[in-house]
Amino acid sequence: MYDKVLLCSVLELEEVESKDKKPSMRQSSRGNKKKGIPAKEAVDHRTLLTQCAQAVASNETRTATELLSQIKRHSSPHGDGTERLAHYFAGALEARLAGTGGTFYSRGISAAEILKAYKTYITACPFRKMSNLYANKTIKKLADGATTLHIIDFGILYGFQWPCLIHALSERPDGPPKLRITGIDFPQPGLRPAARVGDTGRRLAKYCERFRVPFEYNAIAQKWDTIKLEDLKIERNELLVVNSLYRLHNVPDETVMVNSPRDTVLELIKKVNPDLFIHGVVNGTYNTPFFTTRFREALYQYSSLFDMFDATVPREDQNRMRFEEEVLGKDVMNIIACEGTERVDRPETYKQWGVRSVRAGFEQVPLDRDILKYVRSKVKKNYHKDFSVDEDGKWMLQGWKGRVVHAISYWKPSHN
Repeated sequence: MYDKVLLCSVLELEEVESKDKKPSMRQSSRGNKKKGIPAKEAVDHRTLLTQCAQAVASNETRTATELLSQIKRHSSPHGDGTERLAHYFAGALEARLAGTGGTFYSRGISAAEILKAYKTYITACPFRKMSNLYANKTIKKLADGATTLHIIDFGILYGFQWPCLIHALSERPDGPPKLRITGIDFPQPGLRPAARVGDTGRRLAKYCERFRVPFEYNAIAQKWDTIKLEDLKIERNELLVVNSLYRLHNVPDETVMVNSPRDTVLELIKKVNPDLFIHGVVNGTYNTPFFTTRFREALYQYSSLFDMFDATVPREDQNRMRFEEEVLGKDVMNIIACEGTERVDRPETYKQWGVRSVRAGFEQVPLDRDILKYVRSKVKKNYHKDFSVDEDGKWMLQGWKGRVVHAISYWKPSHN
């Protein structure tokens, strides 16, 4: 299972088998309509959800409870995209009323379980797969001739990005470099806070052994703003790449603490002085402290994501439902039901991240035109027509139906 999802041809870098992709994307919505089933009652889920959020914000518990009851009658994790969206947002509003959001959000899932959902996600949606492809192709190109490649990965999670690069490095004509990965993630709740990041390292070590790539792994599981330069064990004469794809928005910003941990992490990366800093961001506007505004912006954002799945994956697909529950549903729970330090999903727009990065002492590096052209061709060939790959101010933007969802860019420390 791991090989089928995570490995790829050296030529493609991140090609995953998807022969049945286009039929499922084109037919999934039509295929769910069955003759003889009566039409559903027309319900404006978004209006009901917004009214409920306003009642919750105003502490009108009775009104909120009545609206929740109405929403839940017309929502389901097995319905269409809007019904699933309503199901998870209603659950988050209910948890906010009960004060139990943090409990729901902290539940765990095994790497094997999430991998099945991840496979469905990257087959249906290009966002993560193309980001990995873009980053890995860039790192491979940069590492030509290097004897040691050190990747510091802020937010390594399960390490799904790296087996493909390991395979590609093993095919280098002059032999692979020594690969050092510093895998950084947040500590997990419970008695083994570093268990997941350690397990990730052991999986990657097996791939390196299999492909005969010399490997060294350094696991760090702690709050990112408490990491010191010496913890990263940087060595002389190594090619150094800092990679962080879609995880820095989980670090608190100045709306949570006066001395922004987010800026502290960027300052650490500047001190590392990498040859390249690859930064992928979730392009979001739902980090305001004002609850009703945050709710409305999150509703717009996640409407796109549930709509995207509805257009590309059959509704009965179990792995789609698992991804919606374990990834999208948990994110919604955190955004809506949690506050203070418990709310860890705090995105910014890519333009806001650009300003923050320049302020921290970075300068942007132009996109690689050849790789960008390749990514565009892959998305056009293999994915639904409503996915887009655009460019703005040295950012590669990925979106759905005109809404920018993910953005990726390259940076280097400025020495002016």
